[in-house]
Order: sequence, then C-alpha cells, then structure tokens
Amino acid sequence: MIRFANFFIFSLDNNSSNVINNFVFYSFYRISMGHVEVHIVYLGEKQHDDPKFVTESHHRMLWSLLGSKEEAYDSMVHSFRHGFSGFAAKLTESQAKKIANLPEVVHVIPDRFYKPATTRTWDYLGLSASNPKNLLNETNMGEDMIIGIIDTGVWPESEVFNDNGIGQVPSHWKGGCESGEAFNSSHCNKKLIGAKYFINSFLAENESFNSSASLDFISPRGYNGHGTHVATIAGGSYVPNTSYKGLAGGTVRGGAPRARIAVYKTCWYLDDEDITTCSSADILKAMDEAIHDGVDVLSLSLGYEPLYPETDVRDGIATGAFHAVLKGITVVCAAGNSGPAAQTVTNLAPWIITVAATTLDRSFATLMTLGNNKVIMGQAIYTGPELGFTSLVYPENPGNSNESFSGTCERLIINSNRTMAGKVVLCFTESPYSTSASRAVSYVKRAGGLGVIIAGQPGNVLRPCLDDFPCVSVDYELGTNILFYIRSNGSPVVKIQPSRTLIGQPVGTKVASFSSRGPNPISAAILKPDIAAPGVSILAATTTNTTFNDRGFIFLSGTSMATPTISGIVALLKALNRDWSPAAIRSAIVTTAWRTDPLGEQIFAEGSPRKLADPFDYGGGLVNPEKATKPGLVYDLGLEDYVLYMCSVGYNETSISQLVGKVTVCSNPKPSVLDFNLPSITIPNLKDEVTLTRTLTNVGPLNSVYKVTVEPPLGVQVTVTPETLVFNSTTKRVSYKVRVSTKHKINT
Repeated sequence: MIRFANFFIFSLDNNSSNVINNFVFYSFYRISMGHVEVHIVYLGEKQHDDPKFVTESHHRMLWSLLGSKEEAYDSMVHSFRHGFSGFAAKLTESQAKKIANLPEVVHVIPDRFYKPATTRTWDYLGLSASNPKNLLNETNMGEDMIIGIIDTGVWPESEVFNDNGIGQVPSHWKGGCESGEAFNSSHCNKKLIGAKYFINSFLAENESFNSSASLDFISPRGYNGHGTHVATIAGGSYVPNTSYKGLAGGTVRGGAPRARIAVYKTCWYLDDEDITTCSSADILKAMDEAIHDGVDVLSLSLGYEPLYPETDVRDGIATGAFHAVLKGITVVCAAGNSGPAAQTVTNLAPWIITVAATTLDRSFATLMTLGNNKVIMGQAIYTGPELGFTSLVYPENPGNSNESFSGTCERLIINSNRTMAGKVVLCFTESPYSTSASRAVSYVKRAGGLGVIIAGQPGNVLRPCLDDFPCVSVDYELGTNILFYIRSNGSPVVKIQPSRTLIGQPVGTKVASFSSRGPNPISAAILKPDIAAPGVSILAATTTNTTFNDRGFIFLSGTSMATPTISGIVALLKALNRDWSPAAIRSAIVTTAWRTDPLGEQIFAEGSPRKLADPFDYGGGLVNPEKATKPGLVYDLGLEDYVLYMCSVGYNETSISQLVGKVTVCSNPKPSVLDFNLPSITIPNLKDEVTLTRTLTNVGPLNSVYKVTVEPPLGVQVTVTPETLVFNSTTKRVSYKVRVSTKHKINT
C-alpha cells in the first residue's frame, strides 16, 4: 500500500538479478485459482518515439498472450509510453509468469498501493518577498517553472490558485485539464495549468468501489485536502490575511508563488475503510504523463510498505523517478513518518531528493494556571473561550474503590463517566501520533468532560480538536508536575487560556519526532534523508469540506508538508540555473544547508531522549535557499554515474541494459559504491583503510581556487589529496581522493 507521507515506508528484495527492474512497470491482474490481479509489466527505456506505436506494441504483446485483440484491450489498464515503456494489465498468475519470460520484459510484479504520507516557513528560511535581491525576486518567483503534484487531487476554487498578474502559460507545457465529476477545463487557469486523474488500476483492484456513492470525485477534484495542501506549499499564489481562527496569521503562499501547478490525482478515498490509497500503477502512469507534459519538478508526498531495493520495479516511484531525472526533471519525495526509530527512512533511490521534517521557530503557547497559581505552558491549537478554573483529575484508584481506572490516554474509556464529567482530565501516552489525542478527546467528551491535558513525548503532532474542545499537549516532565499537584491537593483545579502564536527565540528548531530516520536500511552507503525542511503545523489550503479548516485553510504536519517546501525551492533554483541537472540541484541544496537553525542555535532531534540532530536525522541539514544559489562547486551525476552505481551494488547487466536503453557491461572488478558521486560520504562498517573518489564541477567564478579543511569524526583519520583544487576556463571538473581509516576496534 502507498500512503500519504504524513506517514509511510518501503522495502526491497536482495536478489540482485531482480533489483534493477523497478524502472519500468506494467500492471497486470495476477490470477491464482481464478483470481485476477493487476500486474505492472516494465519494459525499460522505450524503443520508439511515437507513443501510439509504443502502446500498440503493448497491445500486441498482450494479444499474443491472451489469444484475441478484444481480450488484450479489456485486460489493459495503463500503457506507459512517454518517459519509459511498460503497461499495467489484468492477468492470472500463470499469464504473468509467461509474459515475464519474454526477452524484452524486464520485470512483472503485482500492483502495490501507497498512502498519502506557509505563513511562517518562507520568512523563517530567508525567502521573504520584501528583499528585492533574493532568490524569490531574481527568478520572478519561478513564473516559468511547472511543478507537478502527484497526490489526492485539487480543490480548484481555493484562493491559492488565483492567477492574478501571472503571464502566459510556458511554451514547453504540453499537458491539459481533464474533465470529470464536478471538474472541467474552466477550473484551470494560468496558475493551475494541468489537472488529470488516474483511477484504472485502483478500480481494477477495488471492484466493490461504488463511484456514484463515494464521497470522492471521479475527476481531478480532491475530496481529501492533502493534495491541495501540498500544492499550496510548493507553488501557491499569495493569499493575504490568512490564519486559522486567528492563529499564525499572515500571508499564505508557496515557495515559488508564480510557478505553475499541474496536478495528477492518483490517490482515492475508500469510504468503507476511511482511508486514502494510491496504486503504484496509477502513480507510474501519472509520472509517465508528467514527463510528457513538460513539468520541471515532480513532488510526491507519498510512500508505501514494505521496503524494496531502490531499483526494484515494485518501487513504482523510484522507477518513474529514474526516467524523469534522466530527462532533467528533479523528483522530490518524503522521507516518511515512522520516526524517531532508526532505519525507517523511505524513498531511498539515489536519484531522488528525500526530505525530512523539522519544526519552525514558532509555537502555539497555551497557558494553564493551576490552583496553586503555578503557570504551565503547553502547546495546542485551541481558539475557543478561556476555560475558567475547573476541577482537574488524573484517573487512578484512590485505594478504596472496586471501579476500573486508567490515566493512559488510549484507555480513558474504561473510566466511569462520573470520574471525568465536568472536569479537565490529565492523561499520559507513549504514542507520538495524534491518534492518541483524538481518542482521549472523544472519551472525555463522551463522559461529559470539559478538557484534556495530554502528557507525552516532546514533539507530538498538534491539531485542533473537534468543536474547539480544549486539548493541550505537554511533555512528560510538565505532565508529572501537574500529576504531583493533583495528588497533593484535595480539590485540584486548572484554568486554560486560548492558544497564542509565538515566533522566534526562544522557540528552537527540531527534527520532528515523526520524521523517519536513517541510516539507509537498503544501501547503507547512500545517505538518506538528503535534506530537511519545515513540516510541522504548516498552514495551507485544503478542501472546504474538511472538518478542521478556516476559510479553506488548515494546519497539517508530516514529511508530506516538508517535501513541497523543497519542491518550491527546486523550482526557483532551476529557474535561475536552467542548465543544472537534478543531481547538481540536489548537491547545491545539500552542501549549503544550515547545520544550525537560521539564528545559529543548535538543531535537536525529537525523541526519547532528545539529542543533537545528525545527518541520519536531517541529511545535509536544514535547507538554506539563498546559499543554495551559489554553491560554488557541485557534485554532478549523469546516466553513466547511475549505471556505475547499479553495477557497484550488483544489479543484473541485462536489466540495466533494458532500463537505460543500451547494452551495458559492468567492469570486473565491479566499481565501488563509495565512489558514487554524492554530496556526502557514508562508509558502513569501517574496518580497514578505505580510499574513495569524488568529482567537483565548478558553477562559481571561472578562476577559482579551493583548499580543503577536514573535521574528522572522533578516532577517524581523514586525508584528502590534492589539498588544493584549481579551476579555470579549461578546467571545469576536478577529482580528489579521500583516504579514511580508524583506530577503533569496533565500528558501526
């Protein structure tokens, strides 16, 4: 399944002969004992430039397998014909095995499903429109760039899609707007220039889906506001005087507010399960179309379980991304929301920019006054009236009762109504997710309670509670202080004030507790995540039928929100440097990132315990848009580099050849993965001395001289040769070697 990157993951097959095959997909139905499933048939690089010819070749392949032209057309779900070659079709298991044995087929796999994983962000990152000489204004706010959003669709009436003052649609755009339920071409404009939907594989796998009764729209219009939210962050137009019921007030806009938005809806709401899900075959088809349409950036706040090797065809995003990157399209994906545990990061392919989430220098302070006049500052998005002094309770057995009691947030339901009625309830949770708060609120409201104080891990995700019910988060220490007050007082009471927005110091920047962490669980020598960006309590547009919204705007948290922040910045960088490759853009972002917050304060990583953030939490660090415009040097990558990478990790030569569209022979001995030209160096299990190579390309002043400085990890020796790199009109690229050794007996 694929889910939204407000929470998702991947996994891989270690069989090196199969790993490469996630570059081209076909979707088929797998049938076992009469059972049919959609499968993805991946054929690699397309062999013909005419899309009609490519699709007809797919039909002929199915025709030869199924025996008739009619059955071939009925079986076909999608034809991938622009960025790469492949198709999705409904097949039995035996049929899938037969077609997999054809020499032109790279891989056949069953379809998989994914789930969908502001006002302050841009000022915080130094991209204020008030500075006439910054990246934003030097690129005319990204006006000629097109950002493709693959997600849950769009709410076109949102103010963030206004095209006031925006020029004509860029000449390289070949896409359009597709009509459907409650959506037609009139909903598009010079801002929202593309809108398509992809549902065939979803329908093939969900035969009970009732499109006429579903709350979702069979069109680019999104019932779930996730897609509109991420589109706002990446490239939404200016919308002044926006807030959530008075909190976080200001102007909402995207990172590239004049960039054009093209929406590809691949994720659909299942009413009976109350989830949103996305087929990998539908996503691949959307990526194929986006490549054809002419997008400059692809933003995917999606992920899935389990993990596959980054070149396994079952990882549809990595496969589509490979072909997009080779055509100059930067692909930005979410790291996932399974933190703070190690090795939970997803979207691991080395050609993808993988994004972690941090907090902003903003908090929503909610003051609580105890009966002993002690003031506790919690966090909440509470905009209701002040709750005057009210009885405060922690449900526990006083020692003389036969009733059941629980002060655990998820188990408040076992308490009697009279325990909680008319009171504010304190509870404790170990869960970092907002579901524990939602359950606690529902139990207390049902019992007639008046508020909840939730004590848990620092960094818990905030969201407003239904009906503006007071639900305030505190950490364990503050929760324990409140508990001691309750136990020491015969009639404990508390007063809760509405939340207030605090900006700047002393509010520190932290890697969010939910943000998935490295090291890379599949290829440990490839650092993931690549970069971090704000993704906590981000205010952006949504559908107007969402429960928690004000004027069509809502707070959401997740690496889903951090991802389009990077996508917007990528659009600006590409507008400024049209000749930079996706790898060069990634290098510029990673090597110039802040390793402190913008004010020079340390960045911590939320968790138990909290610690200083490191590259496995945030990659290169917190994105610094202005510095990324002038990196001086970049670590670039092209097709040959990706081929060397695939050879170095043992992928099958035949599969590599089909993937890239030409015969490939890996060297013997195979190249070292440590030489892959990333803007980072990660050495797993350092034991013996290791020597590796990096190559730098000058994008700064023509005549430049750079001297090395080394700050080695404790107990590690690092030597760089040469120590000086000289660039001039004839020398644009220079390589250097790094020799690394250690005195440690035991290493990780």
